[in-house]
Amino acid sequence: MTVHFIGAGPGAADLITVRGRDLIARCPVCLHAGSLVAPEILGWCPPGARIVDTAPLDLDAIVAECVAAHAAGQDVARLHSGDLSIWSALAEQTRRLTQAGIPFTVTPGVPSFAAAAALLRRELTVPGLTQSVVLTRTSGRASAMPERETLAAFASTGATLALHLSIHVIDAVVSELTPFYGADCPAAVVFRATWPDERVLTGTLATIAGQVAEAGLERTALILVGPALDPTEFRESALYSPDYDRRFRPTSETVLGERTDGVGR
Repeated sequence: MTVHFIGAGPGAADLITVRGRDLIARCPVCLHAGSLVAPEILGWCPPGARIVDTAPLDLDAIVAECVAAHAAGQDVARLHSGDLSIWSALAEQTRRLTQAGIPFTVTPGVPSFAAAAALLRRELTVPGLTQSVVLTRTSGRASAMPERETLAAFASTGATLALHLSIHVIDAVVSELTPFYGADCPAAVVFRATWPDERVLTGTLATIAGQVAEAGLERTALILVGPALDPTEFRESALYSPDYDRRFRPTSETVLGERTDGVGR
């Protein structure tokens, strides 16, 4: 018996991985994170499967479901929205399972920030503008931020910021980021990316908070900030330059794996 933790993606059912779908189809028990997982995904559960919405359950109750399935020799599909590598409560669940001697696997999923970038049709790392993406959040009731992980510290790098679980404090976010990025820095808010009711707001740090207030967005939205969101002047990367010598596209100076100047590759 194995508990299969599966990243169910940002919303749309067809954004789950093939591996995740196949695991769901063969597990007689499915634990899913309530309204954060598309109902269509649950349709892949086998006939007669035990399907449990974990939204109203605490950690003890969730682990108890896994322990009961283990005793019955039944595999479990444990579905979380997005990808399991960030803010999924994977660590606390797997610690309990390890203590109970219950095996588990982890299948990745499409994270919400990637879905948001796709809706914006933007690359978050643009040559000469930024080569880093910071996935972060602000302090909340469930989990406080470590003292060193401040918005100011991340903003000082100029990286593209993807702020989760922070739409309710958008005014404070704008106030803290503006001194580093400037009021004209591109900003976007993506609400429920890939769901039927998705919404996309684009503007600047000077305008985005007002747009959020006008739209009435209070939860389930991602904030993106950084110059890569509206790249006008930037250099092209060397990767596809005709002068860039690479293994699968050698320049004229490279012949059969050796350079004409005699220097090995």
